[in-house]
Amino acid sequence: MTVRGVRRGGPAALLALAVLAAGCSSDGGDEEGDGGREESASASEPAPSDSAEETEETAEASPSAAPAQGEAEVVETVAEGLDSPWGIVSLPDGDLLVGSRDGGRVDVVDADSGDTEEAGTVPGVAGGQGEGGLLGLALEPDFEPGGRLFAYYTAESDNRISVFRYDASAPAGERLTPDGELLTGIPRGEVIHNGGGLAFGPDGMLYASTGDIGDGDLAQDAESLAGKILRIDPETGEPPEDNPDPGSLVYSMGHRNVQGLAWDGTEQLWAAEFGNDAWDELNRIEPGANYGWPEYEGRGGEDAGFVDPVEQWPPAEASPSDLAFSQGSLWLAALRGERLWRVPLDGSEPAAEPQSFFEGEYGRLRALLATGGDELLLVTNETDSRGSPDGDDDRILRLRVR
Repeated sequence: MTVRGVRRGGPAALLALAVLAAGCSSDGGDEEGDGGREESASASEPAPSDSAEETEETAEASPSAAPAQGEAEVVETVAEGLDSPWGIVSLPDGDLLVGSRDGGRVDVVDADSGDTEEAGTVPGVAGGQGEGGLLGLALEPDFEPGGRLFAYYTAESDNRISVFRYDASAPAGERLTPDGELLTGIPRGEVIHNGGGLAFGPDGMLYASTGDIGDGDLAQDAESLAGKILRIDPETGEPPEDNPDPGSLVYSMGHRNVQGLAWDGTEQLWAAEFGNDAWDELNRIEPGANYGWPEYEGRGGEDAGFVDPVEQWPPAEASPSDLAFSQGSLWLAALRGERLWRVPLDGSEPAAEPQSFFEGEYGRLRALLATGGDELLLVTNETDSRGSPDGDDDRILRLRVR
């Protein structure tokens, strides 16, 4: 069964990076808060998954499929009192680096005690301006002492990715040393849709997700870096030769505002994407594919040459800010939805209907980090001016999942 999405206007487009679609940009609400979306979301009924009719059969047929019903429990509060946390990475010794979106600061969290101290500040961050600031963090593969930390952040004129050396032996506040800018000139939104996801893939390349900065037409402009997932050589900042277009950083296009990136057990890339007023999306990312924004929101663009989402939710139930893979399932952290979604997989296909946990228990949920085995770290997001923080916010919670 095909569930029709929300058509945004404009002619059909071909599935190719070089083809532009003449889309019409709708009013870009604030995907992390209400942003005028409450009425629209309440008028939309959740659509059944394309895989719903095959859920039981698929789960029974494949012993490798994740179980239809999983579990998630909080086993420990790792740290608390964090300020507008966004990106999070784990060092080889288990300590954590957490970026403060509004403060432009990177803090180190002791793995044993949970004590937090400043590692250093990312210079040039224009924080406190809507959804911009210090966003994604990523450690280079096989990180060693003195290795590289990559940071995606909003500067005064653009979004950019810079590189830092991290020295754990240096005094607090002096552990980050600038090591050059990898990529500049990513379009910057004054208030909304700056993207910010940053992750290394199994291929050793750096992937970055960018927002449409409130201008949906840029997502269909193959020459713009806005509204895209980028694939970048981490040594040069240039496009890898095996990109869909060897001369372009663009790996996929037609995105509104992706922030979560993750690879499943088959090394398939997935992305969590904020919709506008009808559907948030979980997309299976293929090189060179076009995901339809602003022509389509949610399912319905397949006949026009776009790739439909694998799963979709009304924004009031999601606003998915991050994505992780663990125990055979994808896990989505929801801001406005204030819950954790689980999507069990059979290979790279859904094995059952999505399942949710912690609805309303911990407030807005920002970031996820799979740390191996059955553990996930979950970061709350009540201190970035859109939440209602209490004395313990924001927190890092350790989860046990299956």
